Amino acid sequence: MERWVGKVALVTGASVGIGAATARALVRQGMTVVGCARIVEKIKAIQTELKTESATGRLHAIQCDLTKRDQISAMFREIRREHKLVHVCINNAGLSFDGSLINGNPADWQNMMDVNVMALCICTQESIKMMKTNGFDDGHIIHISSMSGHRVSGHRFYSGTKFMVRALTEALRRDLREMNSNIRVTEISPGVVETEFQQRLMREDSATHDFYKKNPTMQAEDIADEVIHVLQRPPNVEIHDILMRPTMQDN
Repeated sequence: MERWVGKVALVTGASVGIGAATARALVRQGMTVVGCARIVEKIKAIQTELKTESATGRLHAIQCDLTKRDQISAMFREIRREHKLVHVCINNAGLSFDGSLINGNPADWQNMMDVNVMALCICTQESIKMMKTNGFDDGHIIHISSMSGHRVSGHRFYSGTKFMVRALTEALRRDLREMNSNIRVTEISPGVVETEFQQRLMREDSATHDFYKKNPTMQAEDIADEVIHVLQRPPNVEIHDILMRPTMQDN
């Protein structure tokens, strides 16, 4: 990770779960991490935590609702002003709502599209623009997707958004090759991870507890470790697609 020390990583959805674990891991590796979320106070608490352990990097918290394009634009203006560019963009933010395609709420579908697909594309586009403007051609785009993008899960529309992320990852790889760019793109698709994601989906603490008790899980730190592994590869190696499951997960 030596070549990334002092470089800037954007992590969306950095307040909890995989995003928070990834932000911590990158700061500990000496990177400057821009962490964004709607609830920025949680990222500020992580800032304080990292300062107490004398981490070699630093964490910059930005409040951003990724469903609001003006807030995304404002975030990138702040990044340009404070850090000049993003060297690594980690599109981690994502959400799901329950409901089938027959009885689901179209407002929920739009919310999932805005966060899981549109924000991912806009943050990627803005990050690559900054890399190219500043002559940095060794960047990395990492999409934290889901196993639901490789088989249809019980959450139908969410699964559809993750299938789209899978297609967009390959489309971006082809765009970058056509540009003769060395910027790499990686999709990491976890199975069940014990985070607040399931709690928000089920909206019941007891149901979440029962779910994790009955199902094998990974921890957020397992995914953050894989992000580090991807970034450690030499410039001539692109790890493009990673599927991660708890060992005993059925599908």
